Amino acid sequence: MKGFKNFVMQGNVIDLAVGVVIGGAFTALIGAFVDNLIQPVINVFGGQNPTGLAFPIIEGNDATLVNIGAVLSAIIAFLITAAVVYFVFVLPISSARKLDRKRRGLPAEEETAVSEDIVLLTEIRDALTAQRGGASQLGGTTPQV
Repeated sequence: MKGFKNFVMQGNVIDLAVGVVIGGAFTALIGAFVDNLIQPVINVFGGQNPTGLAFPIIEGNDATLVNIGAVLSAIIAFLITAAVVYFVFVLPISSARKLDRKRRGLPAEEETAVSEDIVLLTEIRDALTAQRGGASQLGGTTPQV
């Protein structure tokens, strides 16, 4: 029980809970924006059709309604969400990290760091290849890690 208490009291769990709550509120906000402002504008392109850009495959059967406007609205909602997340969260945090590293005199972060396991496996592969006399005994190919 003590381990569970320590787990719940960690900052990561609290941060995750706050993120889920904020994400739900943000989703509702974007959904309301798209449903009430974007969807009506998209439906204008449907002309006199009361359902906008939707059309039934079989007349009178609502289960066969193809709603292109709703799909376009969902795409727009996704793009708005992605743009807000990038410009409000990712870009400022990335800039702040770079400024902090520069302020502390640390080198810029490497794009991709190779783990010690991969380095070790690569060394083992190279040693085995050299021990066997090169790629000729391995069927003409060098094994990939």
